[in-house]
Amino acid sequence: MLKILLAIAATALPAGDRPVFEGHAEPVRGHIAERIKGSSWHPGCPVGIGQLSLVEVSYWGFDGEVHRGRLVINDAEADGVVAAMKRLFHLRYPIRRMELVDRYGADDHRSMNADNTSAFNCRFVAGTSHWSMHAYGRALDLNPIENPYVAGSHVSPSAGTPYADRSRHARGMIHAGDDVVEAFAKKVGWGWGGSWPAAARDYQHFSSNGS
Repeated sequence: MLKILLAIAATALPAGDRPVFEGHAEPVRGHIAERIKGSSWHPGCPVGIGQLSLVEVSYWGFDGEVHRGRLVINDAEADGVVAAMKRLFHLRYPIRRMELVDRYGADDHRSMNADNTSAFNCRFVAGTSHWSMHAYGRALDLNPIENPYVAGSHVSPSAGTPYADRSRHARGMIHAGDDVVEAFAKKVGWGWGGSWPAAARDYQHFSSNGS
C-alpha cells in the first residue's frame, strides 16, 4: 500500500501551543514481522503477513500528554484507521495505552486487563471455532476497561465492572452516537459493538462488519 503521512495541529489549543498529530501506515516487515510470527500471527491465519500494515499514531493519554501508539491493521483498512485516530486526537479523546497485543503474549485477556487498545490478533471469537474480525485485522478494541464486554452479569475485563453502567460518562467511555462512534463510522466504515441488538454488548469493539 502507499505509505501515508498525516500531520495536523489540534485547533482546540492556543496558537503556538499546538501538539501535532502524526500518523502513518506501512507494510508489516522486518523486526515487526518477526515479532508477530508465532505470536499474534501464525500459519493458518486467514490473512498473510503481507496483507497487514503497521499503523503508528499520536494519541492523548489519560495523563494529558501526547504519546505514540502502534496497531497492526489489515492493509485495506489502515488509511481509514489513521484518519479515525486523527479525529480522536483532534477531540482529545484519552487512550490508556496502545501497544501491539504481542506485548501481552497475544493473550486477549492480558491485553484487556492492561486497558490496552489493540487490533490484529489471529484468534477465534471467544468460545467458538469462528475467526474473530481481529484475525483479519479488521477490528479494534478501544480502552477495554472503560468499555468492557457485558453479557448479563458477566463483565470482561473484570476491572471494567464499574463501567458496565453505561449511564456513566467517565473519561474514555464510548456512548451511542458520540464522536468516537462517528469517527470510526465515517473514516473507516466500522460498526460499534455497543450497538449490538442483543443481551451481550462489546463496548470496546469496532469492526468492519460490526460484529
